[in-house]
Amino acid sequence: MLPKINQMLFLQALPDSEGIESVTFRSRVADQDERTIFIEIPLDEKSRRYHRCHVGEPFRVYFFTQEGVKHIFETEVTGVRKDTVSMVAIRKPALEDISRDQRRSFLRVEAALELAVRFDDKLRFVAITDDVGGGGLSFRCDRKWPIVNGAVLSCWLLVPYKGGTIAHAKFEGEIVRVLPVEPDKHLVMMRFSDIQDSDQQKIIRYCFERQLDNRKE
Repeated sequence: MLPKINQMLFLQALPDSEGIESVTFRSRVADQDERTIFIEIPLDEKSRRYHRCHVGEPFRVYFFTQEGVKHIFETEVTGVRKDTVSMVAIRKPALEDISRDQRRSFLRVEAALELAVRFDDKLRFVAITDDVGGGGLSFRCDRKWPIVNGAVLSCWLLVPYKGGTIAHAKFEGEIVRVLPVEPDKHLVMMRFSDIQDSDQQKIIRYCFERQLDNRKE
């Protein structure tokens, strides 16, 4: 599967690329032809600075389908196209050169969404998420709640979309880590242990909308 127009791409600098192999850049497919994919100027995820690419610079590129499947290929910069907006040209891979990660991987986006939590059929409270993704989320809650690693919570997530519609995703989540933050809060990291495909797709759709919005900012 080839990336499509408007597809979000993540570019990792390869070891021989000026020793910056740990840097991950984010971009988006703006145009393409038979041999070339034209992408927006890559943005450094950490520094929030744009990266000046040079011809011959190699990258490992990955992207996600809406089903959460990660696809990976290697490429190199072939030029820069100056149009209304400058675009970086990278070599389009052959289909056989794109590998598929068999594990389900999902984009995560920062998001402050309302999460209703039920614990032990008695305790209920409302929390706010830190980030969400198709495979799990993290949220902040008061330390007074008896939250521990391995606990399973029943949750309902409020999922707002760009058009103004609101969906609700129901799931059970297993707590994988609890960290103290702020004077009286916990940061709780959770993976989905039981979620319907329809509810998971609601969350994945929200993440893709947020990714596109973040790129426009």
